[in-house]
Amino acid sequence: MSTSNWNLPNVLTTLRIVMVPFFAWALLQDGGDSILWRCVAFAIFVGAMITDKIDGDIARARNLVTNFGKIADPIADKAITGMAFIALSMVGDIWWWVTIVVLLREWSVTLLRLSVLRHVVIAAKSSGKVKTTFQAIALSGLTLPFPHGDSAHGGAFDQFGWPGAALFYLAQGLLAIAVGLTLWSGYEFFRDVWHQRHKMRASAPADGQR
Repeated sequence: MSTSNWNLPNVLTTLRIVMVPFFAWALLQDGGDSILWRCVAFAIFVGAMITDKIDGDIARARNLVTNFGKIADPIADKAITGMAFIALSMVGDIWWWVTIVVLLREWSVTLLRLSVLRHVVIAAKSSGKVKTTFQAIALSGLTLPFPHGDSAHGGAFDQFGWPGAALFYLAQGLLAIAVGLTLWSGYEFFRDVWHQRHKMRASAPADGQR
């Protein structure tokens, strides 16, 4: 008996997708200078990360894995983190080249998983999971209205003082680690894809042997 698409994990996944435009709208209010709306954006982003963890745990524990979930879950993950990278670049808190490199890696891997690799199993690497954790923490920190000694926000966040600035630069350091892990895990993924496809070709019978 097949599992219905109408289950709690899929509802939470859909909710994460719906949250994406609201997150972007909140973060970009007043050009990213609104303390209140950046805190709202932070709450939305953290909520999305929590539901990502919860829906996966529930789906596995209750055997509620569906074809819809297999497709929608990675899309939801990449949509919220991708929007965070784009919006933070728009307000000047992440360099655009970082966002472009990360998004090219993330979406190329996701699209490959959803298309050509339907019949090829690539085991998840620990580097990918660690990458996701560092991305989530770094993007959460950068979403908060911390001062960082430049003119991007015109001193709007200076009331948080040096502790806020220290936390901002800590988040930037975590982001640098996340970018490194993103590139490394992407290399591991494409390397494993090449090996898998090479094995499949080697094990396939030749036309004359069929």
